[in-house]
Amino acid sequence: MIINQRTIKTEVSLTGVGLHTGEDCTITFKPAPEDYGYRFIRTDLPNSPEIPADIDHVIDIRRGTTLGIGEAKVHTTEHVLSALYGLLVDNCRIELTGPEPPVCDGSSKPFVDALITAGFETQHAPKNFLVIDDTIQYHNAEREVDIVALPLDDFRITVMVDYNNPALGSQHSGLFDIEKEFATEFAPCRTFCFLSEVDDLAGQGLIRGGDLESAIVIVDKQMSQGELDTLAEKISHGKPPHRLELGENGILNGRLLRFKNEPARHKLLDLIGDLALLGMPIKGQILAARPGHAANVEFVKKLRKLVDKNKLTRKFQYERKAGIVFDAAALMKILPHRYPFLLVDKIVEFQVGERIVAIKNVTMNEPFFQGHFPKNPIMPGVLILEAMAQSGGVMLLEGSENFEDKLVFFMGIDKARFRKPVVPGDTLVIESKLKSRRRNVCQFTSEAFVNGQLVCEAELMATVVDRKSQT
Repeated sequence: MIINQRTIKTEVSLTGVGLHTGEDCTITFKPAPEDYGYRFIRTDLPNSPEIPADIDHVIDIRRGTTLGIGEAKVHTTEHVLSALYGLLVDNCRIELTGPEPPVCDGSSKPFVDALITAGFETQHAPKNFLVIDDTIQYHNAEREVDIVALPLDDFRITVMVDYNNPALGSQHSGLFDIEKEFATEFAPCRTFCFLSEVDDLAGQGLIRGGDLESAIVIVDKQMSQGELDTLAEKISHGKPPHRLELGENGILNGRLLRFKNEPARHKLLDLIGDLALLGMPIKGQILAARPGHAANVEFVKKLRKLVDKNKLTRKFQYERKAGIVFDAAALMKILPHRYPFLLVDKIVEFQVGERIVAIKNVTMNEPFFQGHFPKNPIMPGVLILEAMAQSGGVMLLEGSENFEDKLVFFMGIDKARFRKPVVPGDTLVIESKLKSRRRNVCQFTSEAFVNGQLVCEAELMATVVDRKSQT
């Protein structure tokens, strides 16, 4: 596996029409410095706005992944990004003279061929891999979509598609060596749709630049020649219409597949393009059932939270310890509290912006036991709530680059219930989950357990403020 970042040696261009916008566009790939990533530049717009190709700039996922910043947009980015990611290019400036890259033949192969012609240049900085060290899962029950990342000291990806449609059936495909397989086995695989979708897509104002040379159309319904002629006229957008025929192999106009499982391979291609929005290569195994752009983007958001967690861990937890995300020393770098009011000993689970699990060991040496029922010591309920608040404070600060410049102030406590007393020798396991976040105001639920039994629960509200504004 290539361990250093790389870019391309010289610039290279392609010209064509965009699949959905139907507008002419020239795309130019240019070398970029270390840690630049991928950026689209709309040279046709005033001041040539740059759009970083990352998950934060996804603005639409209808039949493709659209990126945007302000009024500037780039449609259908996945085939370009897949080509770059699949060729292990880390840094590239992508200039466009229009709103959408050329669709070419509906695959990534034209971009791959152009990039190979430009050549590659190894850079000095190492790649910043996201190492999957635990299972990350996305599940959508309604659409029957599952995407899972598993630990692996390499990159592999397997895709299964099943549209419950006899015209396509079930297919699967897997990429096991990206350096050897991507350019020849996956880059040539073209985008596809069903015949029954074409009329609807045209009605949505999409596929303005699509034709039979840029996509595979799978015949999933019978249409008369008159209906086909009407459809051809509708999607011609003022150009001389192509004659449409049902064909005999289940593909419109009898076009031949490049691979028997080309649709599944193209879904894998799309998934790689969307994974590129993470902004770093992955070491892990990806398993995907029925993926699509909406699911891919949500999955990348989950991976992004793992990236943020790793940043925090590296920043505050200098010594990695099994089963511990933050120890007491790290928590003292994160939280402003000190003895006797630092009431969390360690964090053992952490999903940034979603969930956190903290541990508080309750000992007889706690200062409050001297005055709180000294003959029958019980931990004050308000201090259990304070421990909940502190663990939630770590969760709410998320992956902020200015972590030390923020404070969490609590605004309210609702539905607090104390179920069982907490006594010396107990270990409090506190689990907090984020309910909602609007700007700087957050709500989360918190539960505390001793030996698996619920001892306290509450809903808390807090605000994240700048530390300087409070001095």
